[in-house]
Amino acid sequence: MGEEITRSSFSAEEFQRFRQHLNEETQQLEQWFQDNALSPDAGVCGLELEGWLLDRDWQAAAENEAFLQGLNDPLVVPELSRFNFEINTTPQPRHARMFKRIHRQLRDIWGRCKQQADTLGLVPLQIGILPTLKDDVMTVENMSPLQRYHALNEQVLVHRHGTPLNIDISGDHDRLQVVHHDVMTEAATTSLQIHIQLDNERAVRFYNAAHVLAAPMVASCANSPYLFGQELWEESRIPLFEQSVSVPAFHDREGHLIERATFGTRYVQDSLMEIFRENRDFFPVLLPALHPDGAHRLAHLRLHNGTIWRWNRPLVDFDGQGRPTLRLEHRVTPAGPSLPDVIANILFFYGLIHYLADLADAPEHRLAFEHNVANFYQAARHGMAATVFWLDGHEHELRELLLGELVPAAAHTLGELGIDREDIDTYLHAIVAARLRSGQTGSAWQKRFVARHGRDFQNLTRAYYCQQQRQVPVHQWTI
Repeated sequence: MGEEITRSSFSAEEFQRFRQHLNEETQQLEQWFQDNALSPDAGVCGLELEGWLLDRDWQAAAENEAFLQGLNDPLVVPELSRFNFEINTTPQPRHARMFKRIHRQLRDIWGRCKQQADTLGLVPLQIGILPTLKDDVMTVENMSPLQRYHALNEQVLVHRHGTPLNIDISGDHDRLQVVHHDVMTEAATTSLQIHIQLDNERAVRFYNAAHVLAAPMVASCANSPYLFGQELWEESRIPLFEQSVSVPAFHDREGHLIERATFGTRYVQDSLMEIFRENRDFFPVLLPALHPDGAHRLAHLRLHNGTIWRWNRPLVDFDGQGRPTLRLEHRVTPAGPSLPDVIANILFFYGLIHYLADLADAPEHRLAFEHNVANFYQAARHGMAATVFWLDGHEHELRELLLGELVPAAAHTLGELGIDREDIDTYLHAIVAARLRSGQTGSAWQKRFVARHGRDFQNLTRAYYCQQQRQVPVHQWTI
């Protein structure tokens, strides 16, 4: 979905031609898998971080065109709404200080974003869901003026036969029910997306491990408790995103309806090629934008894959030498609360996924996929208080599992990978473990603020921004 397209409406012939290209490119990718032609460089890590633009009243500001034009940085790009932007970092190969380098680059880019926002009288913010966001501003008029977003909106409604999108999320205290005739509520979910390049020979283990880690990651990083004034899930982004682009695709073997925003249907067995076959065979084409150069670098396959929103998504790309690469995009984590928290979350995931992928007894052989699915949604709803099934066949409180097993495992594995001991101490022990011990995630901090000051979301957002400006991790934030 990253590349622009030229139109938002398509003919039956264009759908047919696109499917033909998609079939040919899927066959080409299959051949590359069989020939082991994908780049063997593994462990390269990067990120996408989505942000908000706010006015001085702490409301969403539809100003990303002026902001991006003034910034003029190819690593900072538009998102679905005019309220949002996305930062990308240069991928880092694995080395001892890779996370420190990612932190330095992200801090520099964020600093430039803040300077540019200042010139426009705006404020940039990293948060999972903006507390002051109003439902009535999430309209097509505030959609970024790129054809791919308008095409996405149009085609989602076509595939839903014109029926509106129903957002219905029940929390422990409140229930939100709203109806939208567009996909703009998806823009309310701002994320940190972690990217790791995979070696085809071990990609299956890493991809399955990412699913096992979805629950621990979404709980330990939760930062989205409020939407349109209602207190919902610890990480309300998860149900909101799924319902915002709800397009039925197919029924799985057990008869369950699978939609385009999905946790998935099963573990991968032999090759990540299974996912791309599933894309071709079971997900209808949503955006049949034909590439002028035909099958240029699998353009149609990659566009189609970009319209299927798995929480762990495999990506095919090409490196500087033109070699095809295989990459994992882990999408469960929210933006924020602070830049140190962002880097700590990436390091934690990096250590854990290598830990699980290297276990002699593969986790996917010990944890049924349906338990994995249940873990994920329980963790998104209840955070670290969730109870989850684990690899030993028993249920555990997630916070105890994180502190007792996963943090020590990540620390040991990162050391084995050659990550600098100072960075392990700085990001894992002094941030992730301290956050877990304190229980103060971004979501918990927001709820504690409301418990003390009431549902004054303008004041909450102002206080959140002031804390974020301190550049200290969220477990050190005060109310």
